[in-house]
Amino acid sequence: MAEILVSPRRAPLDRPLDIRITDLPPDTEVTVRVSTGDHGSEAVFRSDERGVVDLTRHTPLQGGYRAVDPMGLFWSMSPTGAAPHPTRVEADPAPPVEIERLRVPDDVTRTELPDLSAVLFEARTPPVTPPVTPQVTPQVTPPATPAKRPAVIVLGGSEGGRHELDAALLAGHGFTTLALAYFGAENVPDDLVHVPVEHVGKAIAFLAGRTDKIGILGGSRGGELALLAAATHPEVGAVVSVVGSGVLTQCIGPGTRLLQKLDHEAASWTWQGRPLPYLPYYLPEELRRQVVAGEPVALRAAFDLSDGIPEAAEIPVERIAGGVLLLSSGRDGSWPSAELSEVAERRLALHRHPFRHEHVVYPEAGHLIAGPPHRPATLSVLPGPGVRFDLGGTPSATAAARADAWRRTIEFLSDQLGT
Repeated sequence: MAEILVSPRRAPLDRPLDIRITDLPPDTEVTVRVSTGDHGSEAVFRSDERGVVDLTRHTPLQGGYRAVDPMGLFWSMSPTGAAPHPTRVEADPAPPVEIERLRVPDDVTRTELPDLSAVLFEARTPPVTPPVTPQVTPQVTPPATPAKRPAVIVLGGSEGGRHELDAALLAGHGFTTLALAYFGAENVPDDLVHVPVEHVGKAIAFLAGRTDKIGILGGSRGGELALLAAATHPEVGAVVSVVGSGVLTQCIGPGTRLLQKLDHEAASWTWQGRPLPYLPYYLPEELRRQVVAGEPVALRAAFDLSDGIPEAAEIPVERIAGGVLLLSSGRDGSWPSAELSEVAERRLALHRHPFRHEHVVYPEAGHLIAGPPHRPATLSVLPGPGVRFDLGGTPSATAAARADAWRRTIEFLSDQLGT
């Protein structure tokens, strides 16, 4: 009897799965489906001479993706409009298999910190530092001592609030993480207007009592803030900015309509009560026409870099006391993240930054490469304030970039902070 084999059946959402269908008739077309109820995907495969379909080795004949990809059925899922249910893998004539994709790993705890507008994620079992063997063998071997995990502050983008999913899954890789809201939540501004950089400083001070190694991971506008906060606070030893910016940009003002929010002329960030300089928006007539006509809007048109960038708006990233990883997309529809991030890389190179630094650009990817992989990547046009945003890129390129960016982020933070 045909059987679906999934390994592991219970694992954090960012862990890839091995899926095989065995005991099929050889050289037979088989449709494999993955569904969460509200999202679903399918692809057609041909069983090999042993009667096996192996998603880690076989290319689909038809479906939402075209190359060998163990997680292709997961990132190629599209909305169905149905009610959600546990993740299910199906392939007739085999019985379906339910799997658990954990948003919080089993060994990670969640603690709300309302005063900081943050959520702390920690592994239940602390790491252990082995005892140092002395030159002269003692009669009693000293015991191993608990070690402090490095900590990472996780900052979301222009949607506001906290990125708990990113922080929870990152905690499963050996970090203490803090999902920090800087606007759009309790005890922080309602809008991305005059947000004090000192708020990140409070989070750094909180984590300093738990560890001596602190990093920051930010996506989109959070990537901009991550670079700014690290350049301001020397306690930060590593920064990852995903589709972020090495330039301070204009605020996103109050209101329910896009043009209303963009027409609000003010700084996004303040330091010691003073607004910081910024690159203002440029709102061409074509962008305004798209908004009025209800067409998808590529917001990158609001960032005009043709006349150069005011030096006062550039983030002094050379002050960061640690490594800097910049990850950006070549077809980012939200803003020119590759060009804005290159400003930071240029400054680091110019000042011969003594720490590791790198700028990786994914040429065909869109804006949605931040955060953990293996989530649906089929939609590149999403709702915004009274508009639809064109976030750019192709689904396959965005999904691949998201997986690679997550891998690079974990490797970089581990290298710079130690795990």
